[in-house]
Amino acid sequence: MNIFHRGLLAPLDKNNVDTDQIIPKQFLTSISREGFDKALFYDWRYLENGQPNPEFVLNYPRYQGASVLLTRNNFGCGSSREHAPWALKQYGFKVILAGSFADIFFTNCINNQILVITLPDNTLEQLFSLNKSEQNIQITVDLENQLLTSKQFADIHFDIRPDIKQRLLSGLDFIGVTEKFSDKIARFEQQLASARPWQ
Repeated sequence: MNIFHRGLLAPLDKNNVDTDQIIPKQFLTSISREGFDKALFYDWRYLENGQPNPEFVLNYPRYQGASVLLTRNNFGCGSSREHAPWALKQYGFKVILAGSFADIFFTNCINNQILVITLPDNTLEQLFSLNKSEQNIQITVDLENQLLTSKQFADIHFDIRPDIKQRLLSGLDFIGVTEKFSDKIARFEQQLASARPWQ
């Protein structure tokens, strides 16, 4: 088993969670990729006085340390800010399970080594229902065999594009994949310079 991640499941039972809800615009002034964990879901996690909102699910004691997020359809819609996956990753989420994802958000997550998994609505319903009756749902993500496993439910198979799977298993983003071909790129550039010296 090639374990990509093992962690606690936390539910965010919402559709159409956009990137401004994931990380509000006032936190986009920095490009250091640091400190965004505190801004994640800021308007939901905190009250107007700055204290944690006890009614927001990620503030419940039983979900502290969660690293697998369970949510609904069209997660990550809205603007294409890469700060959203930065915030999710820095908070501790390694895997997101949803009915669907916005395209740009999906790509940004993969480039930041966050595994985003699309599941059928009936499977999501089963997981949300299970979460209401069970405490401390621990999920193991077997990326090689494309399985979600747990003592609390039957194995769940998920689909993933082969190129994305390989990038996640190797820990490479688009730039890292390109750098693997740096020798071939250099040879091509040399051949091109010889064949077309006027360019």
